[in-house]
Amino acid sequence: MAMRQLLLIWSLFLVVLMPTAAASQQAAASAQRTTSKSKSQTFEWTEAAKTRLLSRAQQGDASSQMWLGCGYEQGWFGPKNFPEALKWFRRSAEQGDPDAQFALGQMYEEGEGVTQNYALAAEWYRKAAGHVPDFGGAGQGRNNLGLLYLNGYGVPQDYVQAYMWFSLSAQSNPNLQYAAEHLTPENIREAERLARDWKIRHGMPITREIR
Repeated sequence: MAMRQLLLIWSLFLVVLMPTAAASQQAAASAQRTTSKSKSQTFEWTEAAKTRLLSRAQQGDASSQMWLGCGYEQGWFGPKNFPEALKWFRRSAEQGDPDAQFALGQMYEEGEGVTQNYALAAEWYRKAAGHVPDFGGAGQGRNNLGLLYLNGYGVPQDYVQAYMWFSLSAQSNPNLQYAAEHLTPENIREAERLARDWKIRHGMPITREIR
């Protein structure tokens, strides 16, 4: 399934799922998963809309499964239900949805509904990170994988790997500077070579020359 930025497709998703609903900017903001996990906004779902989403998810639609997981995890349908969120994120993630893979990684990293497990978080972030092109979940997965390498959670502490994943998530990623503080110029060149090789293997355009 093609990747997508959650924020950008939220209004389109509502039109398909709930043609009578108004997709306001506030509702869109509540749908976007970020690394800070800001969830102060909520969206008022109708029971009919939830039923339609559940029906599509039960039929195996990975996107609907991912959105259903978001609904349970963020409390769109009432009280938050982490076990249900985990179940639907996992079903979607196992079908290759990058946003669900990233979300599943976050649940393991933060211990939401599961025993905290950084190694499993790294595993799911890595799966999300491998998707090209990136419309959301992949870039977030790369950034969070970099953070795990930066701190040595679930993976060996490795500043070169951290720098590589941060640079793959976005050249403007402010986390690059934190990794760079622990690296020599030679280390940085190595990290950039690794990032370039990764891009070549995954068919990504090369936008930065190796020094």
